[in-house]
Amino acid sequence: MKYKIDPTVDCVFKALLGSEQNKKLLVHFLNAVMYPVENIRIISVELLNPYNEMEFLDDKLSVVDIKARDEIGRIFQIEIQMIVYNALDKRISYTWSDIYSSQLHKGNDYSSLKPVVSIWILCEDLFKNVNCFHHHFQMYDPNNKISLNQDCSIHILELEKFVTNNVHNELERWLLFFKEGEELDDTYLPEYMNTEEMREAMNTLKAFSEKERAYHLYQSRLNYIREQKTIQLELEAQRQEIKSSQKEIKKAQKEKEKVEKEKEKAEKEKEKAEKEKEKAEKEKEKAEKEKEKAEKEKEKAEKEKEKAEKEKEKAEKEKEKAFQSLESKEQLLTAERAEKEKLLEIIKELQNANKQL
Repeated sequence: MKYKIDPTVDCVFKALLGSEQNKKLLVHFLNAVMYPVENIRIISVELLNPYNEMEFLDDKLSVVDIKARDEIGRIFQIEIQMIVYNALDKRISYTWSDIYSSQLHKGNDYSSLKPVVSIWILCEDLFKNVNCFHHHFQMYDPNNKISLNQDCSIHILELEKFVTNNVHNELERWLLFFKEGEELDDTYLPEYMNTEEMREAMNTLKAFSEKERAYHLYQSRLNYIREQKTIQLELEAQRQEIKSSQKEIKKAQKEKEKVEKEKEKAEKEKEKAEKEKEKAEKEKEKAEKEKEKAEKEKEKAEKEKEKAEKEKEKAEKEKEKAFQSLESKEQLLTAERAEKEKLLEIIKELQNANKQL
Protein backbone atom coordinates (compact mmCIF):
# COMPACT_ATOMS: atom_id res chain seq x y z
CA MET A 1 0.00 0.00 0.00
CA LYS A 2 1.11 3.54 -0.71
CA TYR A 3 0.13 4.88 2.74
CA LYS A 4 -0.64 3.29 6.06
CA ILE A 5 -4.35 3.37 6.84
CA ASP A 6 -5.85 3.02 10.33
CA PRO A 7 -9.09 0.98 10.10
CA THR A 8 -10.46 2.64 13.26
CA VAL A 9 -10.78 6.05 11.57
CA ASP A 10 -14.52 6.52 11.15
CA CYS A 11 -14.69 6.95 7.36
CA VAL A 12 -12.55 3.82 6.87
CA PHE A 13 -14.54 1.88 9.46
CA LYS A 14 -17.84 2.77 7.79
CA ALA A 15 -16.48 1.89 4.34
CA LEU A 16 -15.35 -1.47 5.74
CA LEU A 17 -18.62 -2.54 7.33
CA GLY A 18 -21.20 -0.03 6.13
CA SER A 19 -20.91 -0.10 2.33
CA GLU A 20 -23.06 -2.14 -0.06
CA GLN A 21 -20.03 -3.87 -1.61
CA ASN A 22 -18.83 -5.02 1.84
CA LYS A 23 -22.12 -6.38 3.22
CA LYS A 24 -20.55 -9.85 3.40
CA LEU A 25 -17.89 -8.41 5.70
CA LEU A 26 -20.62 -6.91 7.89
CA VAL A 27 -22.43 -10.26 8.13
CA HIS A 28 -19.15 -11.97 8.97
CA PHE A 29 -18.31 -9.37 11.63
CA LEU A 30 -21.79 -9.58 13.20
CA ASN A 31 -21.60 -13.38 13.37
CA ALA A 32 -18.11 -13.10 14.88
CA VAL A 33 -19.52 -10.93 17.68
CA MET A 34 -22.94 -12.57 18.12
CA TYR A 35 -22.49 -16.29 17.57
CA PRO A 36 -20.08 -17.19 20.40
CA VAL A 37 -22.19 -15.26 22.93
CA GLU A 38 -25.79 -15.46 21.72
CA ASN A 39 -25.65 -18.46 19.37
CA ILE A 40 -27.17 -16.36 16.57
CA ARG A 41 -26.29 -16.86 12.91
CA ILE A 42 -27.04 -13.99 10.52
CA ILE A 43 -27.54 -14.81 6.86
CA SER A 44 -28.07 -11.43 5.23
CA VAL A 45 -28.49 -7.76 6.16
CA GLU A 46 -30.03 -4.62 4.74
CA LEU A 47 -28.00 -1.46 5.30
CA LEU A 48 -30.19 1.32 6.74
CA ASN A 49 -27.57 4.09 6.40
CA PRO A 50 -24.98 2.95 3.80
CA TYR A 51 -21.56 4.56 3.48
CA ASN A 52 -21.55 7.74 1.42
CA GLU A 53 -18.17 9.29 0.69
CA MET A 54 -19.70 12.71 -0.03
CA GLU A 55 -21.16 12.93 3.48
CA PHE A 56 -17.68 12.69 4.97
CA LEU A 57 -16.23 15.19 2.50
CA ASP A 58 -18.95 17.79 3.06
CA ASP A 59 -19.72 17.41 6.78
CA LYS A 60 -17.32 16.72 9.62
CA LEU A 61 -20.29 15.87 11.82
CA SER A 62 -21.68 13.23 9.47
CA VAL A 63 -23.27 10.09 10.96
CA VAL A 64 -20.50 7.52 11.35
CA ASP A 65 -22.32 4.59 12.93
CA ILE A 66 -23.60 1.66 10.88
CA LYS A 67 -27.21 0.53 11.02
CA ALA A 68 -28.50 -2.66 9.43
CA ARG A 69 -31.47 -5.03 9.61
CA ASP A 70 -31.14 -8.80 9.25
CA GLU A 71 -33.46 -11.24 7.53
CA ILE A 72 -35.73 -11.64 10.59
CA GLY A 73 -36.02 -7.94 11.38
CA ARG A 74 -33.41 -7.52 14.12
CA ILE A 75 -31.70 -4.13 14.01
CA PHE A 76 -27.94 -3.75 14.43
CA GLN A 77 -26.04 -0.60 15.27
CA ILE A 78 -22.23 -0.67 15.06
CA GLU A 79 -20.01 2.24 16.07
CA ILE A 80 -16.33 2.80 16.67
CA GLN A 81 -15.20 5.30 19.29
CA MET A 82 -11.59 6.47 19.35
CA ILE A 83 -11.99 8.68 22.43
CA VAL A 84 -13.60 7.51 25.67
CA TYR A 85 -15.15 10.33 27.71
CA ASN A 86 -17.06 10.45 30.99
CA ALA A 87 -20.62 10.27 29.62
CA LEU A 88 -19.93 7.61 26.97
CA ASP A 89 -21.72 4.89 28.95
CA LYS A 90 -24.87 7.06 29.00
CA ARG A 91 -24.56 7.76 25.29
CA ILE A 92 -24.35 4.01 24.60
CA SER A 93 -27.53 3.39 26.61
CA TYR A 94 -29.32 6.34 25.05
CA THR A 95 -28.39 5.36 21.49
CA TRP A 96 -29.76 1.86 21.98
CA SER A 97 -33.01 3.15 23.55
CA ASP A 98 -33.43 5.78 20.80
CA ILE A 99 -33.15 3.17 18.04
CA TYR A 100 -35.46 0.79 19.92
CA SER A 101 -38.17 3.39 20.56
CA SER A 102 -37.99 4.84 17.02
CA GLN A 103 -39.45 1.58 15.66
CA LEU A 104 -42.91 2.45 16.97
CA HIS A 105 -45.03 4.56 14.66
CA LYS A 106 -48.63 5.70 14.96
CA GLY A 107 -50.91 2.66 14.96
CA ASN A 108 -48.17 0.19 15.97
CA ASP A 109 -48.37 -1.83 19.15
CA TYR A 110 -45.50 -3.02 21.32
CA SER A 111 -45.50 -6.50 19.80
CA SER A 112 -44.10 -4.98 16.59
CA LEU A 113 -40.84 -4.03 18.35
CA LYS A 114 -37.80 -5.99 17.14
CA PRO A 115 -34.59 -6.66 19.10
CA VAL A 116 -31.87 -4.03 18.79
CA VAL A 117 -28.21 -5.04 19.06
CA SER A 118 -25.63 -2.29 19.66
CA ILE A 119 -21.95 -3.06 19.10
CA TRP A 120 -19.36 -0.53 20.22
CA ILE A 121 -15.66 -0.86 19.42
CA LEU A 122 -13.64 1.35 21.78
CA CYS A 123 -10.02 2.29 21.15
CA GLU A 124 -9.60 3.24 24.82
CA ASP A 125 -10.73 1.49 27.99
CA LEU A 126 -14.15 2.27 29.42
CA PHE A 127 -14.02 -0.24 32.29
CA LYS A 128 -10.65 0.48 33.91
CA ASN A 129 -10.74 -2.21 36.58
CA VAL A 130 -11.91 -5.14 34.41
CA ASN A 131 -9.47 -7.18 32.33
CA CYS A 132 -12.01 -8.71 29.92
CA PHE A 133 -12.15 -7.00 26.48
CA HIS A 134 -15.66 -8.23 25.45
CA HIS A 135 -18.65 -7.10 27.53
CA HIS A 136 -22.24 -8.14 26.83
CA PHE A 137 -25.11 -6.29 28.54
CA GLN A 138 -28.77 -7.34 28.61
CA MET A 139 -31.92 -6.75 30.69
CA TYR A 140 -31.19 -9.44 33.23
CA ASP A 141 -32.14 -10.14 36.85
CA PRO A 142 -28.95 -11.57 38.44
CA ASN A 143 -30.72 -12.52 41.69
CA ASN A 144 -33.28 -14.77 40.02
CA LYS A 145 -31.22 -15.47 36.86
CA ILE A 146 -33.95 -14.53 34.40
CA SER A 147 -34.04 -12.17 31.41
CA LEU A 148 -36.83 -9.67 30.88
CA ASN A 149 -36.57 -10.30 27.13
CA GLN A 150 -33.97 -10.62 24.39
CA ASP A 151 -34.68 -7.23 22.81
CA CYS A 152 -31.80 -5.43 24.51
CA SER A 153 -28.26 -6.49 23.63
CA ILE A 154 -25.22 -4.22 23.93
CA HIS A 155 -21.72 -5.46 23.11
CA ILE A 156 -18.68 -3.37 24.07
CA LEU A 157 -15.29 -4.37 22.66
CA GLU A 158 -12.20 -2.69 24.19
CA LEU A 159 -9.26 -2.82 21.77
CA GLU A 160 -6.72 -1.57 24.32
CA LYS A 161 -7.30 -4.67 26.47
CA PHE A 162 -7.15 -7.08 23.56
CA VAL A 163 -3.66 -8.60 23.56
CA THR A 164 -2.98 -11.90 21.83
CA ASN A 165 -0.32 -13.58 19.70
CA ASN A 166 -2.63 -16.42 18.71
CA VAL A 167 -6.02 -15.96 17.06
CA HIS A 168 -8.56 -18.47 18.34
CA ASN A 169 -11.76 -17.27 16.66
CA GLU A 170 -13.16 -14.83 14.11
CA LEU A 171 -13.88 -12.10 16.68
CA GLU A 172 -10.22 -12.07 17.78
CA ARG A 173 -9.22 -11.90 14.11
CA TRP A 174 -11.40 -8.82 13.60
CA LEU A 175 -10.11 -7.16 16.78
CA LEU A 176 -6.53 -7.83 15.73
CA PHE A 177 -7.32 -6.30 12.33
CA PHE A 178 -8.75 -3.12 13.93
CA LYS A 179 -5.84 -2.87 16.35
CA GLU A 180 -2.92 -3.71 14.01
CA GLY A 181 -4.40 -3.34 10.52
CA GLU A 182 -2.44 -0.13 9.90
CA GLU A 183 0.83 -2.10 10.20
CA LEU A 184 -0.24 -5.13 8.10
CA ASP A 185 1.22 -5.70 4.64
CA ASP A 186 -1.60 -6.70 2.28
CA THR A 187 0.81 -8.66 0.06
CA TYR A 188 2.27 -10.72 2.93
CA LEU A 189 -0.46 -11.31 5.46
CA PRO A 190 0.40 -13.56 8.44
CA GLU A 191 -1.15 -17.00 8.21
CA TYR A 192 -3.65 -16.28 11.00
CA MET A 193 -4.86 -13.20 9.07
CA ASN A 194 -4.80 -14.68 5.60
CA THR A 195 -8.54 -15.38 5.21
CA GLU A 196 -11.01 -14.29 2.55
CA GLU A 197 -12.62 -11.73 4.86
CA MET A 198 -9.30 -10.23 6.00
CA ARG A 199 -8.09 -9.97 2.41
CA GLU A 200 -11.30 -8.11 1.48
CA ALA A 201 -10.86 -5.84 4.51
CA MET A 202 -7.26 -5.11 3.48
CA ASN A 203 -8.49 -4.25 -0.04
CA THR A 204 -10.69 -1.53 1.51
CA LEU A 205 -7.65 -0.13 3.32
CA LYS A 206 -5.70 -0.30 0.06
CA ALA A 207 -8.38 1.71 -1.71
CA PHE A 208 -8.01 4.50 0.86
CA SER A 209 -4.22 4.27 0.55
CA GLU A 210 -3.95 4.43 -3.22
CA LYS A 211 -6.87 6.60 -4.33
CA GLU A 212 -5.97 10.25 -3.91
CA ARG A 213 -9.54 11.36 -3.13
CA ALA A 214 -10.07 8.57 -0.63
CA TYR A 215 -6.72 9.27 1.04
CA HIS A 216 -7.57 12.98 1.23
CA LEU A 217 -10.85 12.02 2.92
CA TYR A 218 -8.95 9.74 5.31
CA GLN A 219 -6.45 12.50 6.20
CA SER A 220 -9.27 15.00 6.69
CA ARG A 221 -11.10 12.68 9.08
CA LEU A 222 -7.84 11.77 10.84
CA ASN A 223 -7.03 15.47 11.38
CA TYR A 224 -10.57 16.06 12.64
CA ILE A 225 -10.24 13.15 15.09
CA ARG A 226 -6.86 14.50 16.26
CA GLU A 227 -8.44 17.89 16.83
CA GLN A 228 -11.30 16.28 18.75
CA LYS A 229 -8.86 14.24 20.79
CA THR A 230 -6.80 17.36 21.56
CA ILE A 231 -9.97 19.21 22.58
CA GLN A 232 -11.04 16.21 24.63
CA LEU A 233 -7.66 16.06 26.37
CA GLU A 234 -7.76 19.81 27.06
CA LEU A 235 -11.31 19.50 28.40
CA GLU A 236 -10.25 16.54 30.50
CA ALA A 237 -7.28 18.53 31.83
CA GLN A 238 -9.64 21.42 32.61
CA ARG A 239 -12.07 19.02 34.29
CA GLN A 240 -9.23 17.56 36.34
CA GLU A 241 -8.07 21.08 37.24
CA ILE A 242 -11.63 22.05 38.24
CA LYS A 243 -11.98 18.77 40.12
CA SER A 244 -8.68 19.41 41.86
CA SER A 245 -9.75 22.98 42.68
CA GLN A 246 -13.08 21.72 43.97
CA LYS A 247 -11.23 19.19 46.12
CA GLU A 248 -8.98 21.96 47.45
CA ILE A 249 -12.01 24.18 48.13
CA LYS A 250 -13.80 21.27 49.77
CA LYS A 251 -10.67 20.49 51.78
CA ALA A 252 -10.34 24.15 52.80
CA GLN A 253 -14.01 24.24 53.76
CA LYS A 254 -13.56 21.08 55.83
CA GLU A 255 -10.47 22.58 57.46
CA LYS A 256 -12.38 25.81 58.14
CA GLU A 257 -15.30 23.81 59.50
CA LYS A 258 -12.87 21.77 61.60
CA VAL A 259 -11.22 24.95 62.94
CA GLU A 260 -14.64 26.47 63.71
CA LYS A 261 -15.70 23.27 65.46
CA GLU A 262 -12.44 23.22 67.42
CA LYS A 263 -12.92 26.93 68.24
CA GLU A 264 -16.50 26.24 69.31
CA LYS A 265 -15.28 23.25 71.34
CA ALA A 266 -12.54 25.39 72.91
CA GLU A 267 -15.09 28.09 73.77
CA LYS A 268 -17.38 25.49 75.30
CA GLU A 269 -14.47 24.02 77.25
CA LYS A 270 -13.45 27.55 78.35
CA GLU A 271 -17.04 28.26 79.39
CA LYS A 272 -17.15 24.91 81.18
CA ALA A 273 -13.81 25.67 82.87
CA GLU A 274 -15.08 29.08 83.95
CA LYS A 275 -18.25 27.50 85.34
CA GLU A 276 -16.18 24.87 87.13
CA LYS A 277 -13.87 27.63 88.44
CA GLU A 278 -16.90 29.62 89.62
CA LYS A 279 -18.33 26.48 91.20
CA ALA A 280 -14.98 25.73 92.84
CA GLU A 281 -14.80 29.29 94.19
CA LYS A 282 -18.33 28.98 95.55
CA GLU A 283 -17.47 25.65 97.11
CA LYS A 284 -14.28 27.18 98.54
CA GLU A 285 -16.28 30.10 99.92
CA LYS A 286 -18.83 27.67 101.32
CA ALA A 287 -16.03 25.56 102.82
CA GLU A 288 -14.46 28.68 104.38
CA LYS A 289 -17.83 29.66 105.84
CA GLU A 290 -18.32 26.15 107.16
CA LYS A 291 -14.78 26.22 108.54
CA GLU A 292 -15.48 29.59 110.18
CA LYS A 293 -18.77 28.24 111.55
CA ALA A 294 -16.98 25.12 112.80
CA GLU A 295 -14.33 27.28 114.47
CA LYS A 296 -17.03 29.38 116.13
CA GLU A 297 -18.83 26.23 117.21
CA LYS A 298 -15.52 24.87 118.49
CA GLU A 299 -14.85 28.13 120.34
CA LYS A 300 -18.37 28.04 121.76
CA ALA A 301 -17.91 24.39 122.73
CA GLU A 302 -14.61 25.25 124.42
CA LYS A 303 -16.28 28.11 126.30
CA GLU A 304 -19.12 25.81 127.27
CA LYS A 305 -16.56 23.20 128.31
CA GLU A 306 -14.66 25.83 130.33
CA LYS A 307 -17.95 26.98 131.87
CA ALA A 308 -18.87 23.37 132.62
CA GLU A 309 -15.47 22.79 134.19
CA LYS A 310 -15.91 25.92 136.35
CA GLU A 311 -19.39 24.82 137.32
CA LYS A 312 -18.01 21.37 138.09
CA GLU A 313 -15.22 22.93 140.16
CA LYS A 314 -17.78 25.13 141.95
CA ALA A 315 -20.01 22.12 142.56
CA GLU A 316 -17.08 20.17 143.92
CA LYS A 317 -16.22 23.08 146.25
CA GLU A 318 -19.80 23.32 147.33
CA LYS A 319 -19.84 19.58 147.84
CA GLU A 320 -16.64 19.78 149.82
CA LYS A 321 -18.10 22.68 151.84
CA ALA A 322 -21.27 20.65 152.35
CA PHE A 323 -19.18 17.71 153.47
CA GLN A 324 -17.26 19.97 155.81
CA SER A 325 -20.53 21.42 157.15
CA LEU A 326 -21.96 17.96 157.58
CA GLU A 327 -18.83 16.83 159.36
CA SER A 328 -19.12 19.84 161.69
CA LYS A 329 -22.72 19.00 162.41
CA GLU A 330 -21.82 15.40 163.11
CA GLN A 331 -19.12 16.58 165.48
CA LEU A 332 -21.65 18.82 167.22
CA LEU A 333 -24.13 15.97 167.43
CA THR A 334 -21.44 13.71 168.81
CA ALA A 335 -20.52 16.35 171.36
CA GLU A 336 -24.14 16.89 172.21
CA ARG A 337 -24.63 13.12 172.47
CA ALA A 338 -21.62 12.84 174.70
CA GLU A 339 -22.84 15.67 176.90
CA LYS A 340 -26.30 14.08 176.97
CA GLU A 341 -24.83 10.73 177.93
CA LYS A 342 -22.76 12.49 180.54
CA LEU A 343 -25.87 14.20 181.91
CA LEU A 344 -27.70 10.87 181.93
CA GLU A 345 -24.89 9.31 183.92
CA ILE A 346 -24.98 12.25 186.40
CA ILE A 347 -28.74 11.81 186.74
CA LYS A 348 -28.30 8.05 187.30
CA GLU A 349 -25.71 8.76 189.89
CA LEU A 350 -28.00 11.26 191.57
CA GLN A 351 -30.85 8.76 191.51
CA ASN A 352 -28.61 6.09 192.96
CA ALA A 353 -27.50 8.57 195.63
CA ASN A 354 -31.08 9.39 196.49
CA LYS A 355 -31.92 5.74 196.81
CA GLN A 356 -29.08 5.25 199.21
CA LEU A 357 -30.23 8.08 201.26
